[in-house]
Amino acid sequence: MTTTLSERISQSAFDGSRLRVVLLLDLYDGAQKQFLEAYEHMRNQVASVPGHLSDQLCQSIENPSQWLITSEWDSAPPFLAWVNSEEHVATVQPLHNCVRDTRSLRFSVLRETGKAFEMAPESAKGRLQASPRLGDGVVRHALTFTVRPGTEEIVAKILADYESPNARVDAGTRLRRTSLFMHGNRVVRAVEVEGDLLAALRHVARQPEIRAVEEAINPYLEQDRDLSDPDSARMFFTRAALPTVHHVTAGRHRAEDVRRHALFYQAKEGCGMALARLLAEQDEEAAENPASIIESSTIFQRDDVVVRLLEAVGPIDAQAAQVVGVDGTGKEARLGRLLDSDAVPTDEPGLARFLEESEMTLITDRRAMES
Repeated sequence: MTTTLSERISQSAFDGSRLRVVLLLDLYDGAQKQFLEAYEHMRNQVASVPGHLSDQLCQSIENPSQWLITSEWDSAPPFLAWVNSEEHVATVQPLHNCVRDTRSLRFSVLRETGKAFEMAPESAKGRLQASPRLGDGVVRHALTFTVRPGTEEIVAKILADYESPNARVDAGTRLRRTSLFMHGNRVVRAVEVEGDLLAALRHVARQPEIRAVEEAINPYLEQDRDLSDPDSARMFFTRAALPTVHHVTAGRHRAEDVRRHALFYQAKEGCGMALARLLAEQDEEAAENPASIIESSTIFQRDDVVVRLLEAVGPIDAQAAQVVGVDGTGKEARLGRLLDSDAVPTDEPGLARFLEESEMTLITDRRAMES
């Protein structure tokens, strides 16, 4: 799908609406008892997580190996904080021995009907999504990991020189773009997919070109992994996931007129989500400003790591305050309270210095050929 000029795209985890999470599972034969025991443990753990409202466990009436877990949350941020935590990784580990395949879907609640809802007091109804969002048919996701200090140049060369995999996954899914950045010893791989993200990630992981790259960088990773061991690989990529929490496209500029940049922000402990929210506010304001050089922004966040992917017209230092995220009254102070750094920009030299230090190095940016 091509975005026409003046068509604004906005997707966000910060609209305050209730969240419905759907987890589809395909169990191994004979694993039901073990699965139910693991589910009870998981249910008891998640019940105490702030923001969790309820859950249901369902079994297919047509295929007993197919199960469904749904949960409801008061908004997306507490769920994302939970699902990306080490506690969640440990909690769901027992499920892996029971489940052949899983698929996780997340939806904000737009409408709700029924007597129970209508008769409930307004305070108990919760927040609904105000209006349907306009998307562009693209799913955005990122992975991040660190390599051993001193090996950055070796890893950058490996990541820059690989052969691109086949972009077509199936009739409905296609890998659209992959961008690799580094900041110090941290690697960020941002992908754009048309269709099913999980199918695309699995497709890419099976490609010999990608498997060769992953094996080549293995000796340099700070977190050990064994890609021949499904549990080791799953644990690595679970911890490496860097989900999208906000995306906005202004729709003012043509794709050929913009250039891709990435900025890295290290938040204070426990402040990652608040920092991502602040930057999302900044980018929504930039999308409303006809004079802004920012065409689009995607914010990825996990724990206290925030990465902001920008498409901009011209050099980004031309509007440094807006690009950094401090354009407006009180933004510098708010950013200063959230950043794990004393170098909060307060003047032009400070902005230039902060921008230079936070901009990530582009290793490779590959677009799939149109088909």
